[in-house]
Amino acid sequence: MATYTLISSNVLSSSAASVTFSAIPATYTDLVLRCSVRSTHAGGNDLLQVNFNSDSPSTGTKYSDTFLNTPSMSANSGRDSNQSIFFQVKFPASSSTSNTFSSIEIYIPSYTVSQNKPISINNRWENNSATDADVLAMAALYRDTTAISAITLTPYLTASLASGSSFYLYGISNA
Repeated sequence: MATYTLISSNVLSSSAASVTFSAIPATYTDLVLRCSVRSTHAGGNDLLQVNFNSDSPSTGTKYSDTFLNTPSMSANSGRDSNQSIFFQVKFPASSSTSNTFSSIEIYIPSYTVSQNKPISINNRWENNSATDADVLAMAALYRDTTAISAITLTPYLTASLASGSSFYLYGISNA
């Protein structure tokens, strides 16, 4: 049976430009990151960039994904290849219904192996509206053979992660 161990958590008491989990121990088989997120962006939503280790847009095109999304109650799907960041994880901004947050789960199996890493992302964006809510399921690939030792989450738009956003990183043993 799998055992979940909280590695680190961060609940924002004020807005922040990003959240980073660093020095992730290599003692687990898998990682799970669970987030409840809101942006300070003045528009209707924001997109969350997810980067591993010290990756940035200048470090190359290591990310690919296939997704199924239901934006505004209609379904679509697609594929993004050779991206420098993941940034399709949608979350509400300051103009959204107050006190609504997006639920995000990122599952990273075998994060220490010396091969490319498959990742699953599930996202539920809520705006407390009958016509505007999203559900996202994504299968992704991180093309790097280095163990994942850091995860950075940053809003895509020129905004911050809002106060009250929470981030929990778990290590899974015997998965």
